[in-house]
Amino acid sequence: MVALEVTARQFRENQRHFFDLADKGRQLVIKRGKNKSYFLTPVQEDDFEVTPALLTKLDNIRQQMRNGEYTECRTLEELHAHLDSL
Repeated sequence: MVALEVTARQFRENQRHFFDLADKGRQLVIKRGKNKSYFLTPVQEDDFEVTPALLTKLDNIRQQMRNGEYTECRTLEELHAHLDSL
């Protein structure tokens, strides 16, 4: 699955929608400035400790990002077009 990349501003303006997408299993990357990115991932009760499974999941997501397997939305119009396509 390709991660959806949004800006911090887009996230703030549409938080509920992005939380709903994450709850449904969608991988989301929130970009903050030029050099900062954050994954939005639902936390389960057993996620409070770093397990080998969690590390594997994070490694897979990082590899997807390196491979360019995500959708980047730089404008609100691009974001709405992408959300409409889901």
